Amino acid sequence: MRNLKVCISYNGAAYHGFQRQNNAPSVQQTVEEALSRLLGQSVTINGCSRTDTGVHAKEFYFNVKIDNNIPCDGFIKGMNSLLPHDIAVHSCCDADDDFHARYCSKGKEYIYVVNMSPVRDVFSGKLALHYQGALDIEKMNKAARLFIGEHDFGAFCKAEAKEHLKSTVRTVTFFGVSQEGNKAVFTVRGNGFLHNMVRIMVGSLIYISEGKRTEEDIIRALETGDRESAGKTIPPEGLYLNRVFYD
Repeated sequence: MRNLKVCISYNGAAYHGFQRQNNAPSVQQTVEEALSRLLGQSVTINGCSRTDTGVHAKEFYFNVKIDNNIPCDGFIKGMNSLLPHDIAVHSCCDADDDFHARYCSKGKEYIYVVNMSPVRDVFSGKLALHYQGALDIEKMNKAARLFIGEHDFGAFCKAEAKEHLKSTVRTVTFFGVSQEGNKAVFTVRGNGFLHNMVRIMVGSLIYISEGKRTEEDIIRALETGDRESAGKTIPPEGLYLNRVFYD
């Protein structure tokens, strides 16, 4: 029995997240169906994250245990011939038997892309959030530093998701905003992320830029868990899982 570590990317616009759903298309189901066709056996893959509906991934890992001697280059070519155009396999290698894509991850990096052009881009409507107007990059960067470190991010988590968590404490190691042409790119790295955490943090920084929240509001949200002190949950289309870190 082999344990394969596989890297893929996907455009999540057509999927209800990564995790398999009973009544909606998911990335996991699509990959498993292609893999079962390739190998001639039923398989279940273990993903590194549970991205939400409409969220994308530039670098996403899964592991799968198979009883097949297919070479890794043949695996990559075969999968890319069977998968739809919005999912691609980039690499495949044999991993240790105890490797698990999710539990062995040491951290992740997400980016959120905001298109600040006056007119929406009809060709990338589901790949970036359209924001009419200019965001204050310097002001948002200053506030983003407040998130760095170990904090209780309960105010930056979807309420229903908190009921199933032992802890909402996470560590953010980097959070910054850059301007690339007419786009604002938010980059955040950490040891783990709560449901909607990145989208709420970015929404909070946008509110900071608009003057709807202050740095004191962010501090209050982190210290007290007050959801109203944080910003809105922005839409999923601008969010990408960008990198996954392993030893």
